[in-house]
Amino acid sequence: MIKIKSIATALILASIAFISCNKEEEKSVEEQVLNLPERQFDYASLNLPNHFLTNAGGPLPTSINGTDNTPTDNVITNEGATLGRVLFYDKKLSANATISCASCHKQEKGFSDEAMLSSGFKGGKTGRHSMSLLNARFYQRGRFFWDERAATLEEQVLMPFQDTVEMGMTLGQLVSKVQGQTYYPKLFQQAFGSEEVTSVKIAKALAQFVRSMVTYSSKYDIGRAQVAAPGAIFPNFTPEENMGKNIFFQAIPNGGAGCFGCHTTEAFISANIGPQNNGLDAASTSDLGAGAVFPNPAFVGKFKTGSLRNIELTAPYMHDGRFATLEQVVEHYNSGVKAHPTLAPALKDPNGNPIRLNLAPNQKAALVAFLKTLTDNSVSTGVKWSNPFK
Repeated sequence: MIKIKSIATALILASIAFISCNKEEEKSVEEQVLNLPERQFDYASLNLPNHFLTNAGGPLPTSINGTDNTPTDNVITNEGATLGRVLFYDKKLSANATISCASCHKQEKGFSDEAMLSSGFKGGKTGRHSMSLLNARFYQRGRFFWDERAATLEEQVLMPFQDTVEMGMTLGQLVSKVQGQTYYPKLFQQAFGSEEVTSVKIAKALAQFVRSMVTYSSKYDIGRAQVAAPGAIFPNFTPEENMGKNIFFQAIPNGGAGCFGCHTTEAFISANIGPQNNGLDAASTSDLGAGAVFPNPAFVGKFKTGSLRNIELTAPYMHDGRFATLEQVVEHYNSGVKAHPTLAPALKDPNGNPIRLNLAPNQKAALVAFLKTLTDNSVSTGVKWSNPFK
């Protein structure tokens, strides 16, 4: 009897603690205070270094010229991006006030998620790994999500709100929730000259905030600014990092890994027009990728190629988060590429078989060391991209 009473008491105490925690969580959301600076942060100015804007020569472009997908009717303003920041972090804008955009796109994780699959407002799991939002501004095709189902960033930012797993609302409910918060009228007035709330304005503000997330102050950039071309020896790099950089930029026939062929320009974004198949699987079964969006067998198993900047922060990797480390990613390209029917040509050898780089252990370690030089903590820790609710 003593044991039974003890167990019952423990269960009661646990239940009380659970209820208290839930009430405390609800209370914290209700009592969250918006803390914005009196003088707005500068989101509109993008002072890119010269190497971002000038081609260094060679068969592939190094400048980001022509890759900016910002539409003419939604240029970044300080006021618009400030509104976008508040919308991005506001948990009240989900069905049960528990999830915000930032819940699945965490600043310290390169605006990605450390979980393989993110949790939605009821605890359900997303279908794919959270894609990093960094450098979303630079992609010549301008489409978004792993399968590129969204034609623009303005379209993409509204889709999680309407997803039955992620945030669980309709656009009408979203507009109503925004209208119900006392801090939004002033922000909409400043951003758009009117307090009127519409889903179009919400989309524009969020897109402005996301497009402001550009990285260009990494160890790589410090070295790149001191040389004429990315292939030169960087004076601030270790011998290992310079070796890894050489492997990254060198074509496969020349002893390199040919990474720059798919992660081109100083933003390290996709140079290819459209999603690609990087040989993760020999066949597509549960996830057809872009093949489920575009009615053409040539798109089956293909996914969008994201920027490599801040890649050190965005683990796990790939659309399903199957690789926990950069070492595993490198090994995939070294020895694990599968012969999928839509495998990217860049990943085939002259005989049409999946490439085998056969890199030595020190070469693979050097490639990982180089990838870590692309980390720019100014965005992952910068206050103007952080949670404004305190």
